[in-house]
Amino acid sequence: MPTVFFLLGPDADPQDAVAMGERCALAAARAGLGLDVRRTGDEGRLVDWIQEARGVADGLLLQAAALTGRSVAVLDALLLFDGPVIELHPPGFDRGGRSLAGRAATAVLGGLGARGCELAIGAMARLIAEGRRR
Repeated sequence: MPTVFFLLGPDADPQDAVAMGERCALAAARAGLGLDVRRTGDEGRLVDWIQEARGVADGLLLQAAALTGRSVAVLDALLLFDGPVIELHPPGFDRGGRSLAGRAATAVLGGLGARGCELAIGAMARLIAEGRRR
C-alpha cells in the first residue's frame, strides 16, 4: 500500500490538526493509501521528517504554516524528495503569491480546511498511481 506523510507545521492548531488528521486518515483509507500524520513546531524536525520520507513515503502532504514561506531548509529537503508533494494552506492564507516551499510542490491547494486535505488525498492517490514525480 502506498504511504503518504502528512506533515503539519508550527501554526497548525493542535485540535484542528487532530480533527484534520482523522478526516484525512479516512480519506486515505478510502483511496488505498497509508497516511502518517505528524505535527511539529520545530523546523529541524520537519526537515528530518521530509528526509526520512525519501526512503519510506510515496508522497508528501505539507501544511507547514509559517515555515512554507521562509524556510530554505524545508525547500532544500523538499527538492530532494522524489515523489509528488502537495502543499496545503488553511483558510485565510494570503502570502501574495507562491510560498518558498511551494517551489518544490507538485500542486498547491489552499483555503479549504479539512476538505482541502480530502481533495489533496484524492489527487495524491492519482499522482502516485500515474507514477508522477515532482
